[in-house]
Amino acid sequence: MANKLTHVDDTGRPRMVDVTGKNVTVRTARARATVHLGKAILRQLTDDGFVTKKGPVFHTAMVAGVMAAKKTADLIPFCHPLPLNDCQVKIEVKGERVVIVTDVKTEAKTGVEMEALTAASVAALTVYDMCKALGHTMVIEEVCLLEKRGGKSDFNRKSG
Repeated sequence: MANKLTHVDDTGRPRMVDVTGKNVTVRTARARATVHLGKAILRQLTDDGFVTKKGPVFHTAMVAGVMAAKKTADLIPFCHPLPLNDCQVKIEVKGERVVIVTDVKTEAKTGVEMEALTAASVAALTVYDMCKALGHTMVIEEVCLLEKRGGKSDFNRKSG
């Protein structure tokens, strides 16, 4: 039997999931976003010390990612507002790509997957925004959940 969607009631209407009966546990999630810059944009960015006219690209993207994680419930309709114990955004260049990895932690009744994914997504969008003056050929290639822990089940993307 296929899994049932949790954000839809028996009549097909959207709904928030009631987490009243769930236990508070430590919940963690890791997500990744990849931005393909290409040789030309990467060369310009590297030559300028990863700073554009808008400012330091990676530092700005890291701050944007943390801010986004904290605002996830404001952006995604049925996400529960969660107190975040920790949110880390790491960025590195691998070849012609910028790889963004986010780690989020809370103690709550529901997981922080959406916060980790939102942090990675907004950090990637910030890299794009900070670099678009260098060219519009960049591609945000991937945003994915790498792992989650806590709650009813754990998940780990083996290829992550």
